Amino acid sequence: MRLFRSSEVLGIAADTLRFALEASRETHPNEYMGFLRGEDARTLGLDRDGTVITDVLIIPGTESNPVSATVQTNMVPNDFSAVGSVHSHPNGVLRPSDADLATFTRGDVHIIIGAPYQPDDWRAFDSDGQPTQLSVLDVDLPDPGDFFDFTEEDLL
Repeated sequence: MRLFRSSEVLGIAADTLRFALEASRETHPNEYMGFLRGEDARTLGLDRDGTVITDVLIIPGTESNPVSATVQTNMVPNDFSAVGSVHSHPNGVLRPSDADLATFTRGDVHIIIGAPYQPDDWRAFDSDGQPTQLSVLDVDLPDPGDFFDFTEEDLL
């Protein structure tokens, strides 16, 4: 695992996007909220420098209702693989609100998913709230069991 990632986010893994869409659908009519994590594209078999969004990190204690989701900031890990956020808009509006823009400070890419949570019911934005292109990539994701595959020597 690399400590620092390339600053360019190349895209989101198709399986990760499907997970976020399904989680948004299951949370409806309340908002869904998570943080996006990425892996180096080369570790996923791509012959490019950059980062691919591979995970959605759910923060314990997140509270949501039909118009907002609130994360307990003291529960957010200091994570070098964090690249942005994802949340749903149960009303289906695929643009950031003023409240959303205030939360776009952490990370490079922010995804809004709207009802009815179909494959095209999402948009990506940069940290300024401007629409940005985000490719959906068909990559094999690492085995989640590998997340804890390290020794004390790796930490030194």
